[in-house]
Amino acid sequence: MSTPKDPVDAIIEQWAAVRPDLDTAAMEVFGRVFRLSRAMGDRMEKAYARYGISRGEFDVLATLRRSDAPYTLSPRQLSATLMLTTGGMTGRLDKLERAGLLRRSPDPHDRRGLQVTLTDEGLRLIDEAVGAGLAVQTAALSTLDSGQAAQLADLLRPLLAATAP
Repeated sequence: MSTPKDPVDAIIEQWAAVRPDLDTAAMEVFGRVFRLSRAMGDRMEKAYARYGISRGEFDVLATLRRSDAPYTLSPRQLSATLMLTTGGMTGRLDKLERAGLLRRSPDPHDRRGLQVTLTDEGLRLIDEAVGAGLAVQTAALSTLDSGQAAQLADLLRPLLAATAP
């Protein structure tokens, strides 16, 4: 059973017709990666919206959750992990704090610093939201068998490493 053609195939065919000299192998890969990223990003946004958070806010809560108890990091650690400016991080923290999902407090080890900690409600919410997000991802990945999914992950790993800043 062959896989039906997708929009990237049409683009590749168009380039082949007007510029047969081009090697479009990279375009075939990245065209699909970009489209997949956009489609899955939209699906993830919908999954997290049920919990009243955006993907960016999910990332903050998930980073705190992965830090393990007491689920506390500095704003600088969060910014570095999420590759966000301090201004972008402040906006997310403000919204999440207003929603009661995290709290900011003075850092006992640095008088000038702050700590960001998940609240009990934040912990409950992120544990539910991560499950919902994984369900969406698992459903999309179900078009591949487990061996194909593992192979895809293995193929993407060096590509990601080679393009990381």
